Amino acid sequence: MKFKNFKFGEDLQEGLNIMGFYEPTPIQKEAIPTIQKNLDLIACAQTGTGKTAAFVLPILDKINKSKIKNKVNTIIVAPTRELAKQIDYQIEGFAYFTNSTSYPIYGGGDGIEFDNQKKALIKGVDIIICTPGRLLAHLDFNYFDTSYVKHLVLDEADRMLDMGFYDDIMKIVKSLPLNRQNLLFSATMPTKIRQLANKILKNPKTINIALSKPADGLIQKAFMVYDNQKIKLITQILKQNFKNLNSILIFASSIKMVKEIHRTLKKEKIYSSEMHSGLKQEVREETIRDFKHKKNKILIATDILSRGIDIKEIKLVINYEVPNDAEDYIHRIGRTARASEKGEAITFINPKQIKKFMQIEKLMDKVVPKLDLPKGFKSGPKYMLMKKKRKFKI
Repeated sequence: MKFKNFKFGEDLQEGLNIMGFYEPTPIQKEAIPTIQKNLDLIACAQTGTGKTAAFVLPILDKINKSKIKNKVNTIIVAPTRELAKQIDYQIEGFAYFTNSTSYPIYGGGDGIEFDNQKKALIKGVDIIICTPGRLLAHLDFNYFDTSYVKHLVLDEADRMLDMGFYDDIMKIVKSLPLNRQNLLFSATMPTKIRQLANKILKNPKTINIALSKPADGLIQKAFMVYDNQKIKLITQILKQNFKNLNSILIFASSIKMVKEIHRTLKKEKIYSSEMHSGLKQEVREETIRDFKHKKNKILIATDILSRGIDIKEIKLVINYEVPNDAEDYIHRIGRTARASEKGEAITFINPKQIKKFMQIEKLMDKVVPKLDLPKGFKSGPKYMLMKKKRKFKI
């Protein structure tokens, strides 16, 4: 199944193509058609399964096809400001070629931030991503119209209940039109979540999705490194494996980093190609074609290449940085060890990414071996969470 099977509008589909979204994840396959049919939904899915895109994409598509603009169409409620900002960031990416707008509404900060949120609500915005308390604070002033709200999304609902937001959620629900679609996402499905769903949702479809697992033939390894050790390490790994492997794929998290790795390897007389959204479509297609036919042995790419591209005989994948979540990690390393073949995936972890990689290991239910750096390297960081330094007032 491909994303084009969902028949999204051209503007939205163009954004997906440029971002490298070709094949939906399991939760996207099940949730998107349900949301397109305007049915209520309760979905049990871990962070890292692609759940945000599962509700954002069909909602964006409906907004784009609607004649009503600049009215609050969708309210997404999240437990923390960090998650609200993250969802808003993803919406901006998906909606890049559309006219849809979004704005994060969360607490903290100063009065200026509250005023900016107020201005956005009064001016009109299609999607707001809110923490419960801050949303209620704005609702109390009655300066934005909720009568156009068609979608209510509760993301990480179990976490919100654990944080004591049940009463806030019910107040929000009572302030919205009855004729709306309700979508509830939760990492777990305890009794209290089912009770909440029974009060809010109408004849919902239930989806339960486990995180994808890496292929059996895949060997995963990791190195603990400081950023200034990465180039030397990747150069050494590539020189050791270049003759033995047909194709090597390196993932980096930004176009800037792809270019930097490409330039540095060229100085070491290790020749590679680039793949990212900054290239024209015809250049990307030619690069993929050359890589498939072994004209280019090493390809450095952003996540545009992590989904939906089937290239045989990739024996080594290197993550130059830890991906954002477990699903991205699975997709990246899944480019090797395909069709019962053997393959190897190596990830570089710097001190700031330890917590992120620990979360990936937890969701995979697997500890990835951490290798010692080769001879000639100074010691890398330890694989442990750093304690925050306490600040003392004098």
